[in-house]
Amino acid sequence: MTDTDGTLPQREPTAWDQLAPVIDLVTPLAVRAAATLRVADALADGPMPLEEAARRCGAEPGALVRLLRHLACKGLFTESEPGTFGLTGTGDLLRSDHPSQMRVQLDLDGFGGRMDLVFTGLVHTLRTGEPAWESVFGAPFWRHLAEDEVMGESFDAVMAAGPEYFEDVMSAFDWERAGHVVDVGGGTGELLAAVLSAHEQLWGTLLDLPATAERGRARLAESGLLDRCEIASQSFFDPLPTGGDTYVLASVIHDWPDEDAVRILRRCAEAAGRSGRVLILEGHGSDGGDPAMFAEMDLRMYTIAGGRERTLEEFRVLIGAAGLAEVAVRGTALDQIGIECVPVAG
Repeated sequence: MTDTDGTLPQREPTAWDQLAPVIDLVTPLAVRAAATLRVADALADGPMPLEEAARRCGAEPGALVRLLRHLACKGLFTESEPGTFGLTGTGDLLRSDHPSQMRVQLDLDGFGGRMDLVFTGLVHTLRTGEPAWESVFGAPFWRHLAEDEVMGESFDAVMAAGPEYFEDVMSAFDWERAGHVVDVGGGTGELLAAVLSAHEQLWGTLLDLPATAERGRARLAESGLLDRCEIASQSFFDPLPTGGDTYVLASVIHDWPDEDAVRILRRCAEAAGRSGRVLILEGHGSDGGDPAMFAEMDLRMYTIAGGRERTLEEFRVLIGAAGLAEVAVRGTALDQIGIECVPVAG
């Protein structure tokens, strides 16, 4: 019904109108389904008929057309004529070969998607205070990754995605002051490779669990950096290799509750000795950063593995408990933080 001048009458927002921005599950899961089926890869060469797109994606055409039309309304795909679909600039971000590697972070068959699906167990975490991963996927988070080779490899790939964040976090420390960097829990060596490539005076040690460390060895060899790097296949809860002057923990501490975080920091302090330093590199969002991002990541880490995001003051408590003293703090353009520490004498 319209008013006499042809305009629609004003109405009060319904409850659905008010909650819609925060309750929609259809679009987030539809985007992840498109990433999982590699729809953007199928359409990368230009618009194509539905039947051919479905064949390339291994999808049922009647289901795929509904997905594509929904996501076309959201700006990821186009339907230039009935039944012919193409990519938009936003949808292009889902290509497997896109530098952002967003597809791997959204793939429901891999760790990226499961990191989101774990929230189907959020009520378990809220009722028990325990991570939801085991209740959703059948095993505690770290054991699951250790026992499922495919998921462990997918986890490593997700942790190595987002090259802009590795480049950004390098600005949180003056690497010219270092000689031998030990990347503790360094995954497949993405950060260490960036640091070694930019600073020819550096030597490095990549330390992670055996399967991940071997993937790191291949990554560093590919970059021509293995002649300046050692590989240490071990847990960071065990005594760490000595001889480094800078022990780096990049996005490691937020994976763990306080007691375990202190144990990891202590191992770094022991290995650094009197003349070394420990560098904590983390995302940061409370002291002048984005509080919404901080709150979301804090909930995410707690629900997945019992970890947490921390304010600078909370990091300082852990640092002191581990026998370290803070000497410098530096933020980055992408709201990451570097906390440089030295072992306390004695």
